[in-house]
Amino acid sequence: MRTILIWFQSGGPFMVPLLLVALAGLTVLVERTNYIVLRSKINARPFIERVLSLVRAGKIDDALKLCAEHQSALPDLGLIMLRSRTRQETDLKQIAHASSLTVIPGLMRRLPWLSTLATIAVLLGVLGATVNLHEALTRAAATNTQGALLSGVTYALRPFGAGLLIAIPLVLGHAYLLSEAKGIAAQIEEFSARLMNALVDRPDVRLGHR
Repeated sequence: MRTILIWFQSGGPFMVPLLLVALAGLTVLVERTNYIVLRSKINARPFIERVLSLVRAGKIDDALKLCAEHQSALPDLGLIMLRSRTRQETDLKQIAHASSLTVIPGLMRRLPWLSTLATIAVLLGVLGATVNLHEALTRAAATNTQGALLSGVTYALRPFGAGLLIAIPLVLGHAYLLSEAKGIAAQIEEFSARLMNALVDRPDVRLGHR
C-alpha cells in the first residue's frame, strides 16, 4: 500500500488524470454492481417453478402476489404478463418482447464504460511513462551519471504501473458483471417462454434442461 501511495504522490503529472479515471471506474463499478447483482438478481429457479405451478393451477392472483413480493427483473416480467389477462399467444409474445426491451438494456447500461476506462488507464500510463522517461533521459544526459538514469527509469515506470493497477479490477469487474447480466437475460427469456406456455395451457418445456 505504501508503494502505491508513493507512485501516486510522485509519479508525475499524469497521475492526476489516472486518479480521475480510477474514481470514474469505481463509481461505475459500484453502481452497476448494486443494480445487477443486488437489485436484479433473485433465486430464479425456485421462483420460476413456483410461479408456473400457481399459474397452471389457475391461481393467477396468487402468482401475481408472489411476483409483487419481489423487486427484480423476473418478477417485474411476471407482473406485466399476468396482469395482461390475455390468453392469446400472439399478444403474449408481444408483451414478453416489449417487457424484455425495457429490462435487458438496463442490465447492459454503462457496462462498456468499464472496459473503456480500463483502456484509457493503460494508455494514460503508457503516455505518462513515455513523458517521464523522456525527462529522465534528458536529465541523465545532462548530468552524465548512471545513477540518475536508473532513478529516472524508476520514476518513469510509476504511471505505467498505476495504469495497470487501475485497469485490472475494471477488466475483471466488467467480465463478472457482463456474465451476471447475460445470465439474468437468459433467465428472463426462459421465464417469458415458459410462462407463456403456462398461460395458453401448453406443455411445459424447461429451456436448457433435459
